[in-house]
Amino acid sequence: MRESSDSLNTRRSIEIGGTMLHYYSLDAAEDAGAGAVTRLPRSLKVLYENLLRHEDGFSVRREDLLAFARSARSKGDEQEIAFHPTRVMMNDSAGIPLMADFAALRGAMTRNGGDPKTITPVIQSDLIVDHSVMVDRYGTADAVEANLDLEFERNGGRYSFLRWAQQNFDNFRVVPPGTGICHQVNVEALARCIWTARQGERTYAFPETLLGTDSHTPMINCLGILGWGVGGIEGGSAMLGQPVSMTVPRVVGCHLAGRLRPGVTATDLVLTIVERLRAHGVVGSFVEYFGPGLGSLSLSDRATLANMAPEYGATMGFFPIDGETVRYLGQTARGGAHLALVETYARVQGLWHDPNGPQPDFNETVEVDLDEIVPSIAGPKRPQDRINLPEVARAFEQDVMPGSAELPEDGAPVESETWTLDHGHVVIAAITSCTNTSNPSVMLAAGLLAKNAVERGLKVKPWVKTSLSPGSLVVADYLKSTGLQEPLDALGFHLTGFGCMTCMGNSGPLQPEIAKAIEGHDVTATAVLSGNRNFEGRIHPLARTNYIGSPPLVVAYALAGSMRVDLTRDPLGTASDGAPVYLADIWPTPEELDRLADSVLVPERYEASYATMFDGDRRWQDIRASGGDTFEWPNDNYMKEPPFFLEVGPELPATEDIVGARPLVLLADSITTDHISPVGTITATSAAGQYLIDQGVPPEDFNSFAARRVNHDVMIRGAFANIRIQNQMVPDRRGGWARHEPSGEVMPIHEAAARYRAAGVPLVVVAGRDYGQGSSRDWAAKGTRLLGARAVIAEGFERIHRSNLIGLGVLPLQFAEGTSWTSLGMDGTETIDVRGISGEIDCRMPIEMTLIRSSGATEAVPLICRLDTKLEVEYYRHGGILHYVLRQRINAK
Repeated sequence: MRESSDSLNTRRSIEIGGTMLHYYSLDAAEDAGAGAVTRLPRSLKVLYENLLRHEDGFSVRREDLLAFARSARSKGDEQEIAFHPTRVMMNDSAGIPLMADFAALRGAMTRNGGDPKTITPVIQSDLIVDHSVMVDRYGTADAVEANLDLEFERNGGRYSFLRWAQQNFDNFRVVPPGTGICHQVNVEALARCIWTARQGERTYAFPETLLGTDSHTPMINCLGILGWGVGGIEGGSAMLGQPVSMTVPRVVGCHLAGRLRPGVTATDLVLTIVERLRAHGVVGSFVEYFGPGLGSLSLSDRATLANMAPEYGATMGFFPIDGETVRYLGQTARGGAHLALVETYARVQGLWHDPNGPQPDFNETVEVDLDEIVPSIAGPKRPQDRINLPEVARAFEQDVMPGSAELPEDGAPVESETWTLDHGHVVIAAITSCTNTSNPSVMLAAGLLAKNAVERGLKVKPWVKTSLSPGSLVVADYLKSTGLQEPLDALGFHLTGFGCMTCMGNSGPLQPEIAKAIEGHDVTATAVLSGNRNFEGRIHPLARTNYIGSPPLVVAYALAGSMRVDLTRDPLGTASDGAPVYLADIWPTPEELDRLADSVLVPERYEASYATMFDGDRRWQDIRASGGDTFEWPNDNYMKEPPFFLEVGPELPATEDIVGARPLVLLADSITTDHISPVGTITATSAAGQYLIDQGVPPEDFNSFAARRVNHDVMIRGAFANIRIQNQMVPDRRGGWARHEPSGEVMPIHEAAARYRAAGVPLVVVAGRDYGQGSSRDWAAKGTRLLGARAVIAEGFERIHRSNLIGLGVLPLQFAEGTSWTSLGMDGTETIDVRGISGEIDCRMPIEMTLIRSSGATEAVPLICRLDTKLEVEYYRHGGILHYVLRQRINAK
């Protein structure tokens, strides 16, 4: 780091543990005239300290420092600021394409006569391989090793590329496959909470801050760390030293009172908070938790709640530092003198949470009484659709069943089996994801419930695919040491791998007979998972309804076998003695959970699990990489040079108006990045599958879209092709279909786009509200760009996806309030002109769209340019964020 120009004279020093440390004082800033800085929410205090420390007179100016506190309190004053994160974290799903972009940038530097080695991370950047492993083998003791073998077999080329990246990029580390999920590894091992760095003769202390290339990055907020998810494109620019341009956010305080009742889990708390905050409206805001109820939540409970910030729409779900934070750092082998640093710094900067002391001034406050939380699940399509547990079966019958196909009287027969499938049958029960497997209380509860079930003689229903994919080796270790893995194994919940797996769509195949019965009879089959997302088509193409629940409830539904069983009234099964067994009979007691939790959270367990986390096993160490400063692209069906920088030179390109554009798709509200981006398994009948077959790849070797993200020829065939997406221009077909105009022919979206491109016709995407919500998938933006869309015109955008579109040079345009494509009566036969963007573009400027009907009639439609900051304007003019950075490097040579 370099020293701030410190125009407010805020540099101070403090001795901690015999070491003199320097810091930028918030108290001193207030004394210097910066306003009521000490009354800011703690999350904004961290953000303000970041500005103090990076004042340079350009990206951070004195006037920015003086205006911050006022802007934080004003609803109408949107002050633009520049945020500099301490580090960047990546999963492999976004991280490998991002590092491939870095490799492509090095190629572009070489073609422009520059030094390729100038393209390298300048801040600490970590990539955790967690998105590639799939649930192919399950229900057996060798499942975890078999799935890991398949992962290495399928992804050898991608992992060879990562080995090259390890050797050639500075400040870049890789956590190899089989270690855990990025967010859980981050919380349990990588995070430090308060950092120190040497600058000249001084050592500075400062709060850790983070950007992550996954929407669930806010999980790290549980440690008082400011961090959120961004697209890989924006994360890459931060790695290259670019600040993140943003406006001072609105902060909603969430006041917690009371404590959770026995039998209520952190998952139940999360689903309730998601529902409450969605109803309040916190999209794009910081949420900050405070109040007396905070002390009753363990750090793991806080992690579960912070993790779900994207589901309630917030940028972050921030927990301030307190005694529980310090205790957890000690439990997870980050203790010693570091604990004194964390507590002392937090107290001196006003970042420490004392429920009895004065609380910050929030823009708004939401009250939540923990005593009122009850057991629940969420579904069948969205995480905010919470259902109290006693109402689940009735809700399924009333809301889902009416649309289900008629089945034979006894259900859909399964070949070679003596049982049949019925609507609501649970075909996938997965304990999965960072959200809940990071929480020992719910994982131990699942193990204890399994133990009690096995002792009573219960078995999982034969049509259920069971899996256990925890987020770290620590979980496997404590389940084994407590003896709880054995009863989980007895019910089929064997370890299947350490990664996101089912939560992100890598659920693997169902048994062929079950898949055939579902498809042949149109069975409304169900998945139950302990994850964070349950959007249509995400978990498995054949699981039409998906429900999120706590790990013990996942086990319970596997035993019951159907969503039409009321877990609060109906038996889960029959005991060995013939008696019915109910959920209440086998639910673990709070005393059991507390005793076990105290025994497993010990530093030695975390130290042993993470001692060699960057080394990898024999399979990883045997991988060889080729190439020097630039990567030698194999141009195979996994790794192809990204096409985005092939034509980039030193000159700024001209920005052209959009004239004569055609809508490629007309989309309704709440279109997610799962709908837009290629995700999940690649099927033989899909356009991507057909392409791979044409390339000589057999279906058994297709792998997932996540694994093929550095092959744009595969990915473009999966863009806007989710089996549940509905292009309203083709109302009688779901999936990736478009209607070409003016011919009226219906064809796959990528074929229509290619036909328009050959004719020189620009394209736009037209959508409704909340466009792009969900995971921060870069390919939702990359696919949009490569299909030829110049702009996305929507009623509203999710924050990360809007940023990603700009990062690829796609212009986000928002309908004026009260206007939508439906109110305009659009049917896709129109052509569209958007003029005024070839001149001087300004933040959020009004723009007029001319809608030209097929009859020749025209209509002027007001739009808002959603380039929200001046830096975003620059990124768009250059064609994207990395294009902007590349030209800076080229022109500096």
